[in-house]
Amino acid sequence: MQTFKKFRIVSAAFAATLFAAFLFLAGFSGQVADAASAGSAETGKPPPSQTDFQRLEGKWVRPDGGYLLELRNIKKNGSVSAAYFNPRPIRVFRAEAGRKDGRITLFVELRDVNYPGSTYTLQYDPVSDRLRGTYFQAVQRQTFDIEFVRAR
Repeated sequence: MQTFKKFRIVSAAFAATLFAAFLFLAGFSGQVADAASAGSAETGKPPPSQTDFQRLEGKWVRPDGGYLLELRNIKKNGSVSAAYFNPRPIRVFRAEAGRKDGRITLFVELRDVNYPGSTYTLQYDPVSDRLRGTYFQAVQRQTFDIEFVRAR
């Protein structure tokens, strides 16, 4: 008779463990389903990850003049640590990564001697791995179409 009581106690503990495991897995699979359904209802695709801003990290060169743009420490909120050289360092006042029409964008504002608010407004092209856009030269008040290629 005592063996039967032990079996019943062990069985109850085992059943409770199985039930707890079932509840955990049911809750976990619900979270996975919720995360998977968080994609865009319009396109049926998952939203792009903010971490893909990190694709911009590295050194970029403007082939038309050798200007160098170095991007690092890009955060999910779009903050960017940037350095710009022509060939000497030019002060970067502000640099921000963002998103427009589903594409990664980059805005860089320079404030230094001969660069009083000159700006780059760029979009990342993942197919060619280039930054393309415009450069506003504040002294001349002119805008130029430019591109940067990744420095190898």
